[in-house]
Amino acid sequence: MSKYSYVKVRPSQERIYELVRRPLITEKTTLISEHNQVAFQVPLDANKKEIKIAVETLFKVKVTAVNTLRVKGKAKMFRGRPGRRDDIKKAIVTLAEGDTIDVTTGV
Repeated sequence: MSKYSYVKVRPSQERIYELVRRPLITEKTTLISEHNQVAFQVPLDANKKEIKIAVETLFKVKVTAVNTLRVKGKAKMFRGRPGRRDDIKKAIVTLAEGDTIDVTTGV
């Protein structure tokens, strides 16, 4: 990104498809869907502006807000040896009134 905030840098088409890795389908994300929100897993280096552009481009909807959070990977045992799950980043996208995304279908 440039040091000037008014310069808009649009991510490439490959980056747009990389930004939205998969929808998160859990009980909690089902509850937030009542408030016109959808949750996605995104890369750790993704920022809110890129995520907003990617969701608007892929799903043809209007995004009003993007909230992100990083989830640290848990330490687990795998076949008797200590291991660690990968860190992930989640994006909770709030859609404009009247817009919806059906996460059960593909892009």
